[in-house]
Amino acid sequence: MAETPAYRHTFVRLLGFLRPYKWSLAVSIVLAIGAQAAAVVAAFLTGDALEGAVSSDDRRTLWLVALAIAVTGLVRALFMMGRRLIAGRQALGIEYDMRNALYSKLLRLSFGFYDRHQTGQLMSRATVDLQAVRFFLGYGLIFFFQHVTTIVGVTAVMLVTNWRLAVAATAITPLIVILAYRYSSVSHPVLRDVQQKMADVATVAEENIVGVHVVKSFAQERAEAGKFARRSEEVFGRSVEANRQRATYVPLLSFLPLIAQAAVLLFGGRMVANGTLGFGEFIAFNILVVMLVMPLRMLGMWIGQMQRATASGERIFEVMDEAEEITEKPGAVELPPGEGRIRFEHLSFEYAPGRPVLEDVDLELEPGRTVALIGHTGSGKTTLASLIPRFYDATTGRVTVDGADVRDLKLTSLRRKIGIVAQDPFLFSETVFENIAFGAPGATPDDVERAARLAQAHEFIEDLPAGYDTVIGERGITLSGGQRQRLAIARALVMDPRILILDDATASVDATTEAKIRLGLREAMKDRTTIIIAHRLSTIALADELVVLDGGRIAGRGTDAELLRTNPVFREIYEHGLLEREFAERVEARA
Repeated sequence: MAETPAYRHTFVRLLGFLRPYKWSLAVSIVLAIGAQAAAVVAAFLTGDALEGAVSSDDRRTLWLVALAIAVTGLVRALFMMGRRLIAGRQALGIEYDMRNALYSKLLRLSFGFYDRHQTGQLMSRATVDLQAVRFFLGYGLIFFFQHVTTIVGVTAVMLVTNWRLAVAATAITPLIVILAYRYSSVSHPVLRDVQQKMADVATVAEENIVGVHVVKSFAQERAEAGKFARRSEEVFGRSVEANRQRATYVPLLSFLPLIAQAAVLLFGGRMVANGTLGFGEFIAFNILVVMLVMPLRMLGMWIGQMQRATASGERIFEVMDEAEEITEKPGAVELPPGEGRIRFEHLSFEYAPGRPVLEDVDLELEPGRTVALIGHTGSGKTTLASLIPRFYDATTGRVTVDGADVRDLKLTSLRRKIGIVAQDPFLFSETVFENIAFGAPGATPDDVERAARLAQAHEFIEDLPAGYDTVIGERGITLSGGQRQRLAIARALVMDPRILILDDATASVDATTEAKIRLGLREAMKDRTTIIIAHRLSTIALADELVVLDGGRIAGRGTDAELLRTNPVFREIYEHGLLEREFAERVEARA
């Protein structure tokens, strides 16, 4: 009932998820109506039985009426069982469809979306919010139709039976409707805020669970517990407000129908005493009033459920309606054959308007060569490499691979030819084999082992309890940093990519392991265009040439010897690298 257009729009969109289940919804409604109709029949049969018991000694008729009531009760039970079975399956189907639609949308959204949103918020929408919507669409609507049908049907029967008592029973209904409308208006914003703050709690919990090693390393358990408590207190405060509203309105919505029941007892009792109403008819009418009271008393609960579902629906649709920044053009084509020639043509890029990260980059990388991108932190090295697989789109200019603009290509075709090893590799809680073969589902054990040997990972994998079938912990937590990095390199190499991007790929390994990986990489980089983003001089030495970035612009290009003579940025990086190496050698000598 809230009046805002956004509310109505969200409600209508939620109903759209019922479209595949329209027949099961119709059957559920029919069964619900049938169950209530059976209850009405049972009420009249009960009245007839009592009337007969008072006015007659015909026990046979009494037994027949009792049997009819039992049969009617059985039919009602069967209707209710069928409705619950169908509605339950429908509810789970709706949740399944919505969860898949939301997850598919999350996978299609670009890196920019995840740069702006917290994981806990998204997880809350995919779980808590979806469950609220599922319960309403699966059960709430059916109960609504059942209650509306009961109110209309029972009111009609009461009017036909005795219109005077019917007026007494329904006189309070307009006040109930007004009160329900008011409850709907005030509860929606509060319930939506509760859902949002619950997501904030989920965000803090998720960050602390994932980052538990950092929390414990810095002895911040007390501080993080305090942060969680503050977020929980916000949920508590808004939930108390929602509960206060419920405690105010729901009892009133439950109490007012009882006034109608009291009025029927008062006026109906006097009519029985005056002989203008039969005792059995009076009892049947009271049973009808009880049937009318129940849906009126449930009105507050149903409205609260609807408001919570609509609030959750708004949060879900915020994700569903998010613009997909990286999409395929109509008629997108496959990546053409080639050897991996990359060109950046007068390219500029901004994460946020007015804050350029790259400016007028004009650069061509020859196929089969290895180029190292170097520069100070924030110079745009990783961003430049991220534009090749089209994780982001250039603000101006373009990127081409083998002569094709990456924006004209099918994303799958482009990205399956680019192997990427990030500085902080992510591994799944699966087997070692499945992690390496992640980007190449059809990879054979020989393919996986070959890639692992190139990455210098085969030896430590063989030492694992089940070798390549060992299940590693979440995010690879059971492995060392160097082991995770080598598995990530193997995962990139098993794809046999045309282009290889190594973003500080040896940053997490010791000097001995790095030397082994470099040997493997030399073999892996043969006849393959490779981009190395690195700070260590030993890794930079793998490159055929260097490109220096400074402040988002190309500040130099050439061999290390050439740049050492001509480029002050590279000279500073080089000298700093020598100091690091000298310091490491002194520490090793002392050890």
